[in-house]
Amino acid sequence: MHDPTLPIRAATETVMAYGIVPDRCEILQNSSTLVVRLTQTLVARVVQDRDGPRQGTAWFARENALAQHLTQHGAPVIPLHPGLPLGPHEHLGYPLNFWEFVNRIDVEPDPVQIGITLKKCHEVMKHFPVSLTPLAILSESLSILRDRQLFAMRTQRMLIERLQSSLDVLANCTHQPLHGDAHVGNLMNTTRGLLWTDWEDTFAGPVEWDVASIIWNAQILDHDHKTVKAIRNAYGSLNESVLSQCLVARAAVISAWYPILYPNPDKDRQEKLRRRIEWLEDQST
Repeated sequence: MHDPTLPIRAATETVMAYGIVPDRCEILQNSSTLVVRLTQTLVARVVQDRDGPRQGTAWFARENALAQHLTQHGAPVIPLHPGLPLGPHEHLGYPLNFWEFVNRIDVEPDPVQIGITLKKCHEVMKHFPVSLTPLAILSESLSILRDRQLFAMRTQRMLIERLQSSLDVLANCTHQPLHGDAHVGNLMNTTRGLLWTDWEDTFAGPVEWDVASIIWNAQILDHDHKTVKAIRNAYGSLNESVLSQCLVARAAVISAWYPILYPNPDKDRQEKLRRRIEWLEDQST
């Protein structure tokens, strides 16, 4: 848990500089990123982990540009707030961006709609005019593992091998802009429908990466084949060998980031990491 006092000040002073007067301070998330509602329609997102692997605001700039492109072309996404410049913003040393508040509904997302909305986003992203780094999250995760000793030597070496082999294979696939971190936590069921959010990991790669990301837990951890089938059928045709490689790559990426995102994981997170690593150990390179 982070002390949000200074990040809240950064967000408040930034919106006030553009003539917006906050009338509330409702914390929606307080982790490496602070999400705080400041008005009826405005939500600020502030990066609190200023010592993390990502420095500066270049990645926020990519996120903002992609989110704006998706919104302008009618994709099912949470829009950036129209009352502030696109940014990214930085104040008191904190990168920030600002989003419209949407009303969440307490209903599990329909797997069919998950597949349909992801496909819609991919169709719109095909025409995103900004060049994105190919397979960026894989290369970034590999660099983290080479720079930091995060696991026992054997596990660390295995993760590096899985990431390197995935990079070698996926480099030869058809690439397009992707969400990059398309899991259910970045999908909100709202009064406006199912909306995608959190585009900070966007990169160029095969569409199978995003599909692997959204089905990974259901397919590998939960063995929920009905949900996986519904998502896949709604999304449409995929390359099976590329999807299989993306499932491996996704597991390796998430494992690499776990000690950074969750330095003090609860028992549930510890168990998920253990099962993910065991699954990866069983996969051939």
